[in-house]
This record gives sequence, C-alpha cells and structure tokens, in this order.
Amino acid sequence: MSTTLTDVALYLRRLGHDQPPAPTLATLRALQARHTAAFPFETLSTLLRLPVPLDLPSIERKLLHDDRGGYCYELNRLFLALLHTLGFDARAIAARVLMGEAEDAVPARTHLLVLATVDGERHIVDVGFGGMVPTAPLRLDTEAVQSTPHEPYRITRHGDQYTLQAQVAGQWRRLYAFDLQPQAEIDQVVGNWYVSTHPDSPFMGQLRVARTGPGWRRTLGSGGVALHRIGLASERWPLADADAVIAELQQGFGIRVPAHPGLHAAIEAWLGSGASSST
Repeated sequence: MSTTLTDVALYLRRLGHDQPPAPTLATLRALQARHTAAFPFETLSTLLRLPVPLDLPSIERKLLHDDRGGYCYELNRLFLALLHTLGFDARAIAARVLMGEAEDAVPARTHLLVLATVDGERHIVDVGFGGMVPTAPLRLDTEAVQSTPHEPYRITRHGDQYTLQAQVAGQWRRLYAFDLQPQAEIDQVVGNWYVSTHPDSPFMGQLRVARTGPGWRRTLGSGGVALHRIGLASERWPLADADAVIAELQQGFGIRVPAHPGLHAAIEAWLGSGASSST
C-alpha cells in the first residue's frame, strides 16, 4: 500500500496551516488538537457492513473530499503519514482496548496509535480513540499525571507493558494497554479486518461517533447524543429515529452522510437493538 499522501496541502489547510510547519513538539500539539476537532471518529462503514480500505488514497478521499471521519486505523494511519511528510520520527504501535473490560481480560490488539519521538523524548499520539481520544501528545517515559486541553491522563508501566488511563469525574479509567512492538502493514491489515468484518467486533452493525472542540466533547451512541463540557454537568438527549440520527450526524458532527440505500434501515436496526454505548 502507498505510504505517500497525495494532497498534503489540503490536509494541512484542514488543520489550520497554509505551509508545512516545522516538526516540533508545539506543532505536534497543535496538529493533534486540531485533528480531533476537524475529523470525527465515526463508524458508518461498519454500521453498513462495508469494507474499510486502508490505502492512503482511499482514506484521503473519505476524510478530505467526502467530509467523512473514520476509526483508528483510518485516522491514525493518515495522521502518521502526515507526520512522516513533515519530518517527524514516528511509527505505528497497537493497543488492547481495556475500557469496559474486566480486570483480567486480554482483548485483541485492535487499536492503532502512534509513537513519536521529538527532541529525544518519546510520546504517544492518538487521534482515533473515539470519545476519550487524548487531545495532546502524552510523554511515554513518566507516570506523572499529564494535562491536555480536555481530561488529565497518565501512563503506567509494568515491565514492557504500558497502560493509558484518563481521569473522568474524579476517577481513573483504564483506556488501553500497549507495548512498543512495531506494527507492520500486514499487522494493521489484520487488525482492521477483524474490527471491520468479524461478528464479535464491537463495531459491526454499530454506530459510534465522537468529536472534540474547545472545552467540550460530543459523542453519539446508546441511541442518543452526549455533550460533555469541562467543569459542567454533561447533557444528554435521545434520538428517536433514523432521520434524527442523520440530522445529528450532519449538524452536530459535520459529517456528509453517505448516500447508501441501506442507511435508514441500518440505523433503525441499530436503534432497535438498544444501540451500543459510545466512548
């Protein structure tokens, strides 16, 4: 698969840059915060049980030209390609999602993220973790609490295993566990295939959407929408039918909804199943 972006200028403009910025930590911080606001996490493809191609031209077309979002394999692959283009030292790694799992659970490595080294310091970078996506790079080699434009995070280490946690409502929540084993193209293809096709995948037939902004997070799941503002009580409201969901996708998340003949039926089936929760 191609590892070269075809429209760097458009990608950078969507992230607020007219020219390629220097590969500094300040640049990385600005790009990550802007990315989670500009490109929503969304699973419309797996709701519709459609293939999720990982070649960069397909991801570019979906995000940059079709005004869609994507999930981790799309969002973080595209962002990693941009970081390489800008001269960052970065590579893909994988994680086991722990959120909502039992303490002794060992789920598959189905989350893709990025390890970036800037000025000799290693950071994890993630623009594709749904409603709890970090909005700033996180230093890897410290267990100290780290602030972001949204929640505080921390990374704990046990041997060669790391665990990312976020502080939500005063409580630390485990998000995912990872090590630093490099992820080759085929590893990403296999993980993406599982997430997008396996009947046990939490995304199959499900709709999850998330986007960030200054001081807020907006998520769609569980048959409704949640708006979380820093320091304020969360607001939640239900979505009654497919038309209400589509309107929210367009107006609340800025997604150009695909013209698929099965979309209404897929959304109604999702709503009727009780609608899987959103992160």
